[in-house]
Amino acid sequence: MRLVHNSLHERVAATLREEIFDGTLAPGSFVDEVALCERLKISRTPLREALKVLSAEGLVRHEPRRGCFVNEVTEQDLDEIFPVIALLEGRCAFEAACNASDADLAVLETLHQKLQAHAAAKRIVDYYQTNFTIHEAIITLANNRWLAQVIADLRKILKLARLQQLHAPGRLAQSLSEHLAVFAALKARDSEGAEAAMRTHLTRQREALRELARQQKSRRLV
Repeated sequence: MRLVHNSLHERVAATLREEIFDGTLAPGSFVDEVALCERLKISRTPLREALKVLSAEGLVRHEPRRGCFVNEVTEQDLDEIFPVIALLEGRCAFEAACNASDADLAVLETLHQKLQAHAAAKRIVDYYQTNFTIHEAIITLANNRWLAQVIADLRKILKLARLQQLHAPGRLAQSLSEHLAVFAALKARDSEGAEAAMRTHLTRQREALRELARQQKSRRLV
């Protein structure tokens, strides 16, 4: 019976997580437990267990006497998260350079060729997908489950912000150049170089997002 209960609340958490990421449950919105129970055809118990999971992930927050709300990511949050994730993914690149086999590097070579093709054609959606696959491959090569777990948790928070840093002027070409620098260090088995290149890559993502925010603010003032 306990296994069934866990399975249910985990499925509910997965459903709500996707609804948060796709905007069905918008940032800052109130989580109406009664309406959700009716819509998902569940009782309050698995819903509340699911909300505890999402709260631990930082996707929702509980306010006393008010209820549960979907979290919003602020500029300060981004300023605080990006240096941390840059350190973590930088360490992954360091470990990946130590661990990567020739076969691993051949797979990464193919992925970077795809990345270059998407950048040349300005296929931003495809670029994002391949970019994600490359980051995941490097994290896997690091072979450190604790790094992987913390990075995954931070990425969930960043996903709330629906970041679109590749839309900043010149960012697509810059991002590609940064990825190629990381890959060059990996091929050279240069762990410190790979770490530094990955940290630069993540730091410049934040800079691009900051520039986009400035541009959007300027347009609103016009």
